Amino acid sequence: MTLTLEYLGDGRVARWTLTPDGAAREVHEAHHPTLFVGDSVDDLYGRSGGPDPAPPSRDGLSDALRELWSFLDGQEAIERLSVESHRQTFRTAARPLLRVDAASIEAVRMVANRVRQFGQPDTYTCYNVDFTRQLRFCLETDTRAAPDRSARDLRTLHLNFPRHESDIESLPQLAVEGDCVGSSPGETISGVQAALDDHDPDVLVVSTAALVPLLFEAADVYGVDLKLGRRDGYTTLAGESTYTSYGTVGHSPARYTVPGRVIVDEANSFFYHESGLEGCLDLVERSGLPLQELGWASIGRVLTAMQIREARDCDVLVPWRAWRPELFKRASTLDDADRGGTTFAPDVGLHEDVHELDFASLYPNIIRTRNISPETVRCGCCDTDDVPGLDYSVCDRDGYLPEVLGPLIDARSEIKEEIPDVAGDERERLEAASSAIKWILVSCFGYQGFSNAKFGRIECHEAINAYARELLLDAKSTLEEAGWRVVHGIVDSIWVTPADDREQRPLEVVAAEISAEAGIELEYECAFEWVAFCPTRNGESGALTRYFGKRRGEAYPEAGLGDALKTRGIEGRQRSTPAWVEEVQSEALRVFDETRSPEAVCDVLRRHLRELREGGVDPSALVVDNRVSKDVDQYSMETLTVAALKRAQIEGSGLAPGQTVRYVVVDADARGASRVRLEFEAVPRYDTGWYEDIAVRAVESVLAPVGWREKEIRQYLSETKDETLASF
Repeated sequence: MTLTLEYLGDGRVARWTLTPDGAAREVHEAHHPTLFVGDSVDDLYGRSGGPDPAPPSRDGLSDALRELWSFLDGQEAIERLSVESHRQTFRTAARPLLRVDAASIEAVRMVANRVRQFGQPDTYTCYNVDFTRQLRFCLETDTRAAPDRSARDLRTLHLNFPRHESDIESLPQLAVEGDCVGSSPGETISGVQAALDDHDPDVLVVSTAALVPLLFEAADVYGVDLKLGRRDGYTTLAGESTYTSYGTVGHSPARYTVPGRVIVDEANSFFYHESGLEGCLDLVERSGLPLQELGWASIGRVLTAMQIREARDCDVLVPWRAWRPELFKRASTLDDADRGGTTFAPDVGLHEDVHELDFASLYPNIIRTRNISPETVRCGCCDTDDVPGLDYSVCDRDGYLPEVLGPLIDARSEIKEEIPDVAGDERERLEAASSAIKWILVSCFGYQGFSNAKFGRIECHEAINAYARELLLDAKSTLEEAGWRVVHGIVDSIWVTPADDREQRPLEVVAAEISAEAGIELEYECAFEWVAFCPTRNGESGALTRYFGKRRGEAYPEAGLGDALKTRGIEGRQRSTPAWVEEVQSEALRVFDETRSPEAVCDVLRRHLRELREGGVDPSALVVDNRVSKDVDQYSMETLTVAALKRAQIEGSGLAPGQTVRYVVVDADARGASRVRLEFEAVPRYDTGWYEDIAVRAVESVLAPVGWREKEIRQYLSETKDETLASF
């Protein structure tokens, strides 16, 4: 049972566990992280059996490993050297490997780099190198990563601080559980300590991790004895950095830890944002990744932790910087394989009586039902043509990847069945767990094609896509034979409406037949009173992922559309869209549903534009939210985002690539930083014309399916003055 861990140096690790009234600290002496070194395996995919296991002695090693032993022996970074037999792949037998117990957690990567430099690039393979530190301790000591909540639940404390602030004098803006705790920096630090003493939290949820060093800096300046953790001090785990992943620039904030408490940085926690603390704790149980690390982990890192656990259960080591060259393929096979999922061109326009069906967890279930795994696809021991269109073989022996995903698929199905029968806190807990698992299942397919995936392989990625294409095409054919017309389809979802002059077989019956044939359930998602598929912005063909529709039987709650309307791809779903534009589009959708009248929708727009021109819109509802992809000096065009970056520099709150800048447009036609005001600045005015343009585009998305584009909208606005009653 683990709340959190702290590395103390000299091989000591303190483990904190929950107690009925607080937390207990236990120090583990002489914990030395372990890595392994082996010869490069005969076949990277494990298609040969490898040599028989040898006894665990120095004499059992190969000549190359004995030479490496002599090189490493006596180095300060090494605690001890020994021999252990383990499997290097899922298809090879155990063989003698060099076990290296490092002197410290910091020495592990140092030793691995020395090994790589000692021999030729293909001489040695290092294993178990880049585990995160808390996961490593739990793995190597067989310690359960999840806190024991049988005695009590976790206690949390929320600290919120403006992200653009970074100086001590701004600390009075800090809120603890939503309340101000001081009117001066000194009072604020004392107020934070009083809140810590009063709540004795196990988890600190901070709006930005930069608050941690700032609080300690202020405590030194004002002479306050601050214990953010259950003991003195804090540790910097990693500095901030910028990275690029598949063309997208991201920013990773600095990470910190304090003794005896978990820090969750809301600005750097995907799973906390998506599923809350309960969802995070559910994944801690399933992945074995302690809460401190799961708080900042990506989806891929959590999936990797699950794969590492499965590999260790099979006595398979985890490669460091695994190099998996793509197997030889014909040019025609490359062309066939280099395709994604199937998407049907949508039938642009408004469609009545539409039904949506979805394959349940399509990609994870393909992996499970078709036995897709790095060691099973093109295994070398089977001569079959299993994968449709690619003729890859898939081994009959069970793969490890289905073993990882199977329990997750089953767990989410069981949770979804339980949710309708519970309410209150239990319902929230189940929904959080379902959401957390969903993201792991969604990403497992793409992770197989990720170059840095520990056990990924591009052939798995290609095979999954090939099966998915076949399943959707087969489903389309079956539905059409049953009297239904397909109006759209995207990878795992398909929309149908009754075909004219045809008798339809019941959808539930047809879906059950497709499910039985596919081995994956085709679920009846919902019925729509109507669905509108949008054309592309500057053309007449269907936009593949832009649509909206009214679910049958759903009512509008007082505050808005709620679950009644399903939207994808339009402005209201885009992060950069200002809240005011979202409001305009939301009301336009409501009126469109009630009237089907483009004129009534335009009257809604007219009313909002009048408010905008009269200065009646709160500037906080006009904030634009854009991600920065470069340093400000690297941009060649003077966009509004560049203007905002320049203004941030002037205000002393410069942003790194990958971070988000938020601003209000005050004069789009001006030059330089004067074009915008940052979110936290006073806004003397806003650019009415600029916001009018984006509001018109948002309404165009609503009306384009019925033939009204920007030209028709502006023409109507210019020619009419009186609004229709239907617009209210």
